[in-house]
Amino acid sequence: MRNPINLLSSLQIHSSDRSYTFGRLYRNLYNPELFALAYQNIYASQGNMTKGTDGKTIDAMSLNRIEGIIASLKDESYQPQPSRRTCIPKKNGKMRPLGIPSFDDKLVQECIRLLLEAVYEGSFLKTSHGFRPDHSCHTALSQVQTCFTGVKWFVEGDIKGFFDNIDHEVMVGILAERIKDERFLRLIRKFLKAGYLEDWRYHNTYSGTPQGGIISPILANIYLDKLDGYIEGLKKQFDSGKGRAALPAATKLEKKRGALAKKLRDATTEEEQDILAAQIRALDREKLAILHSDPFDANYRRLQYVRYADDFLIGVIGSKADALAIKKQVGEYLSGALKLELSDEKTLVTHSAKRARFLGYDIYVRHTNVAKRDKTGRLSRVLNGKVCLELPSEIMRKKLLDYGAMTIETTVYGKENWKPKARYYLKDNDDLEILNQYNSEIRGFRNYYRIANNSSHASSFGYIMQYSMFKTFAAKYRTSMPKIIRRLRIGKHFGVHFTDKKGKKKTRLFYQDGFARMPMQKSNTVDKLPNTVMYSSKTSLMDRLSARQCELCGNIDVDIEMHHVRKLKDLKGKHNWERFMIARNRKTLALCAGCHRKLHNGKLN
Repeated sequence: MRNPINLLSSLQIHSSDRSYTFGRLYRNLYNPELFALAYQNIYASQGNMTKGTDGKTIDAMSLNRIEGIIASLKDESYQPQPSRRTCIPKKNGKMRPLGIPSFDDKLVQECIRLLLEAVYEGSFLKTSHGFRPDHSCHTALSQVQTCFTGVKWFVEGDIKGFFDNIDHEVMVGILAERIKDERFLRLIRKFLKAGYLEDWRYHNTYSGTPQGGIISPILANIYLDKLDGYIEGLKKQFDSGKGRAALPAATKLEKKRGALAKKLRDATTEEEQDILAAQIRALDREKLAILHSDPFDANYRRLQYVRYADDFLIGVIGSKADALAIKKQVGEYLSGALKLELSDEKTLVTHSAKRARFLGYDIYVRHTNVAKRDKTGRLSRVLNGKVCLELPSEIMRKKLLDYGAMTIETTVYGKENWKPKARYYLKDNDDLEILNQYNSEIRGFRNYYRIANNSSHASSFGYIMQYSMFKTFAAKYRTSMPKIIRRLRIGKHFGVHFTDKKGKKKTRLFYQDGFARMPMQKSNTVDKLPNTVMYSSKTSLMDRLSARQCELCGNIDVDIEMHHVRKLKDLKGKHNWERFMIARNRKTLALCAGCHRKLHNGKLN
């Protein structure tokens, strides 16, 4: 069988050529090595131990099981199981539907995802950032900050129920433009039409991507790549002018400065040079007080666009009428070509001096006459027209309330006072778990908002979380907060002492990395095509399955089944097989069928 790395690399060679078509993709699903790669990619997820509608989990994965899947793919008898739908509570009190596919379907979907990513990744435009290798919310926001300089209007894009409303026929039609393999397209269609079970009642899926499906993100990007291409064409039509027209007053000052600069070069005495230099400095200060170019130049227009999944932001240098027209054109394209609908209430046209919300950040364009020296040492209004990314205070407020880490008291003057609060649901955890919980939440919030221009405001978040932790410990030990602060103090910091699995005494400190801004490095990484094939040719899991030796009893030349556990820390070490897994720090154990059966029957020591 062909090495999957070579296979994916060969597909990737033609990825950037949008006119190239791919045939006979389906036969690659007969390759056990591709399944080995897919298995290695997804085995560690805890969700794999949740049963699908077929009652199976990742446990007992074997070469025979993979061969059975491949056999059903060869004769096209393979039929994806409907997802098991359950609902989980959202932070706003509503319920979010969650689809749980069977593991066999996840494995096949990961194989499909690898093939689709190799085919399409190189052709996606640089404006697309969601669910892509080497891309993130931060790369999208960084591109906004870099490319949206001087925009006058924002169009905040919001597509109604995107993932639930993807049209299946349009989806397959888009795939068919580059994939000339009917069997592969039929398999995609099977996943789209698989349906779901809720309260053990079957429901058809007439639109949308597979519930909880691994292929859903890549299919969404392929679908919305059409929108990216449309807006790229719109940009070419809309953009006009090489630059804004210079204002007469600024032109006059520039000419005067040029004449003085020429005299300065020709000056022979030091006294004359000093006088001319002083005059030039005075002119530079005068220039800073007036506009250089016409901000309302109708002959200069620009359109910028960035998308992360189904969220997109358009920046317009032009009139409000231009921005409204672009919003209308995008809405008509979505409804006509992609059978999607823009939300009128959430798709807003906002002046750039105000704040637009994108990926949890407030975005606006700074208008200021404050001058700074540029690289040449000259005073310049380098901040004027620059895009600012801000951490919204209401996001911080909502996050703290969702965690239950604070309460809000309103004064008689209507001002809000944020007060730290004990999280009583954590008081039954051990000290290290409580500290780790607070540290991970602070670090996650800080890391996401570290590129904000006002990232230091997150120190308020850190302060509330710190004193919430003190109050939680005080509730746990039924004592006062001052006593807890003295108990947790370690030098200048706070933390807890604990003993690790090896019996060594260690100390873990409360978060102390600060909240200073950490902007992304300016580079061309957004424009580079990512290397999507970064895998080893042999996988350790498949090596262990192929070795045909039980890792517990030592029997050789036997069929192996891989035993999986959800979390390694759940093992207590009471049995030999548990101690074996703990010692090797593995969530998997390769067993013969006999040992695996005994393990599940509780008869394996």
